[in-house]
Amino acid sequence: MKSISKRTQKDYSLAFKLAVVDQVEKGEMTYAQAQNHYGIQGCSTVLVWLRKHGRLDWSNGTPRFLSKGRTMTKVKTELTPEQRIKALEKELEDTKIKAEFFEAVVNVLEKDYGVRMGKKAQRKIVQEKAILKLSVARACRYLGISRQAYYQQCQRHSRQILFEESVIEFVQFERMIQPRIGARKLKYLMQNCELNIGRDRLFKLLRGHRLLVPTRRAYHKTTNSHHRFHCHPNLVKSGLNVTKAEQLWVADITYLPTHSGETYVSLVTDAYSRKIVGYQVDDNMKTSSVKQAFRQALRNRQSSGHLVHHSDRGIQYCSAEYQALHHRHGVTCSMTDGYDCYQNALAERINGILKNEYLISKPNDLTDAKRMVAESVAIYNQRRPHMALKYKTLDEVHRAF
Repeated sequence: MKSISKRTQKDYSLAFKLAVVDQVEKGEMTYAQAQNHYGIQGCSTVLVWLRKHGRLDWSNGTPRFLSKGRTMTKVKTELTPEQRIKALEKELEDTKIKAEFFEAVVNVLEKDYGVRMGKKAQRKIVQEKAILKLSVARACRYLGISRQAYYQQCQRHSRQILFEESVIEFVQFERMIQPRIGARKLKYLMQNCELNIGRDRLFKLLRGHRLLVPTRRAYHKTTNSHHRFHCHPNLVKSGLNVTKAEQLWVADITYLPTHSGETYVSLVTDAYSRKIVGYQVDDNMKTSSVKQAFRQALRNRQSSGHLVHHSDRGIQYCSAEYQALHHRHGVTCSMTDGYDCYQNALAERINGILKNEYLISKPNDLTDAKRMVAESVAIYNQRRPHMALKYKTLDEVHRAF
């Protein structure tokens, strides 16, 4: 479906571009089908993405499976009048038998199973003129309805199609920025744009256009808890009450694979507003790299009240280099007291949101990974409505306190 509003390259995030390129290169759809499915404007936009972000060899021109092939023409043979008459007689006999067969099937369905032919199917047959020489008046007489009722049905159906097209266009536009945003959050965003649609109807519409987001799981261990450094007690488990922003920060490290190697994302998140206040992307998990996320969060800190930093018992967080930042800025340290990841559940949840909703495609290298994470954090903080915050954005809640 073609979009009405004009778009530029800035409207498409890098994660969305890489996802489309990956689908085309795997053969799941052609570049033309991808443009039509996602509502991408331009005749060669996807081809430009394939050249820039893809892994195909373009040195010899466009790859063969991406180019359009020629249609084959069949040689038609002329029939004699006698052969034509016999063919028409046979076709007429087959048509009569077919009509009687389907009429008998419809009667059985109505009598024995209570199945009635829907109005949508009836209207579609008349509108598409599937039967030659069948006028609207005659069709209405066969169906036992008036012409006025038929035309009212057509008008309601046209309005419904226009409304559904506007909904799908809205979903496609939002998915270009947030590729895996869920239907419930989309419903909330639609209400702000005066697109009122029920939850079940939205799910049915997205399912019909194959726009539901599939779930996927992955696991990669990034925590080394077996070390000689001192581990601090779990203050969150002891009953820490968080009433405003910048009272409790949670930190964690997550794995982000690339085509050229491994990268790691260090995150620091405010527990009250769920906002990511600091992050760092690097090709290692050294303490010097991990503490850059904490330093960024400290630079952006607005208040000077008591602050607790909660993390797992990873060697980076327990190291003297990382703990020196705590003492310098008067931050109290808190850590999990076991191997249970649920004791740092909020940080794990933020990792899952970033990787499952935004970082959905493998970046090519560390540079692309840094760009993708920067885009994803900005979108997550500024655009994504959060269910736990009554569908407010994280920046709104964080700025309020």
